[in-house]
Amino acid sequence: MASMANVLGLIFANMHEQLLPELTKTRAMASVPFGCKYRLVDFPLSSMVNSGITQVGIITKQNYYSLMTHLGMGSEWDLARKTGGLHILPPYGREGTGIYRGRLEALAGAYQFINESSADYVVMADANVVANMDLKPIVEFHEKQNADITCVYGNVVYPVERAQAQTVIEVDENNAVYDVLARPTMSGEMNVMMNIYVMKRTFLEELIRESECRSLYSFETDILQHKLKDYKVMGYKYEGYFEIIDSMKTYYKATMDMMDRAVSKEVFNLAVPIYTKVHDVAPAKYGIDCSVKSSIIADGCIIDGVVENSVLFRGVKIGKGAVVKNSIVMAGTVIEEKASFIDAIADKDVTVTKNRVITGSVDFPVYINKGGVV
Repeated sequence: MASMANVLGLIFANMHEQLLPELTKTRAMASVPFGCKYRLVDFPLSSMVNSGITQVGIITKQNYYSLMTHLGMGSEWDLARKTGGLHILPPYGREGTGIYRGRLEALAGAYQFINESSADYVVMADANVVANMDLKPIVEFHEKQNADITCVYGNVVYPVERAQAQTVIEVDENNAVYDVLARPTMSGEMNVMMNIYVMKRTFLEELIRESECRSLYSFETDILQHKLKDYKVMGYKYEGYFEIIDSMKTYYKATMDMMDRAVSKEVFNLAVPIYTKVHDVAPAKYGIDCSVKSSIIADGCIIDGVVENSVLFRGVKIGKGAVVKNSIVMAGTVIEEKASFIDAIADKDVTVTKNRVITGSVDFPVYINKGGVV
């Protein structure tokens, strides 16, 4: 079996941003805050590191300053190394490439990095999937099946509006993929692609070169759909918890899922932790008259009001008499005295002024832009 030290990891930082425009207007999908102190990139990156992958490239497109600040040299993920380690791969990294239209063009921009790697296999992942995965069984499955491409999928029940944002596959009794549907108009039980793929490095390089010659840019359409019969494409079913962030509604749902003890225990498994940037911040401070129930509270918060079933990021301040319920409150936000913030999402550095009432719903949470004052 292949050693995971001979596997290269690639994470696409900017894929699917059109599905979450509110949160990705000023940041990459990979740097969207999640779960009180994490960023979405922490999940695929930690999964790779915990699986034994020691060389990872982050393929970027735009708005990646906050992502670079978060990742730094990769020390928190033990990727600050002389050989291998963490690499930020911006656009225009290779002659003839630039702002990419799809996954194949993004890979073309990273071709030199891939080619200079000594890896036998490549694991590719997007940054909009919340999961804590062991990737080693997937690579072993790929090798055992002698596949050209292995696609990781999950079996879910989706309404039609969610299915239209996904790629759905059909697999036979031997786990071979025999049909690929992009953005289908369907509902019910389906095999949804998690956009995690395994390939041999040499096969991927050949795929990139051929795609450049033919001006192909969509991996899902130009390769998985149009050339499905030309390659051996296998499906690996992932059985654990995962959530694909494809809208504000699913972002809100995934965040609320973290307060389920069973889900939290699986995702934030102490044996295989999700790593993130460490901040030296004082512990949260709870006032004498405050009330906090069923919530996740980050360091540096000051709470003098009521917080229920909510997630508070670092440095949030909740004033006396303020009420926060079923909400996501990002770093530096202030909910002033006697304000109400219910079924809502506040981006970073928001101020909700005294006596103001903000109320949304579970299906349509109110969102306040970064730095907004209400």
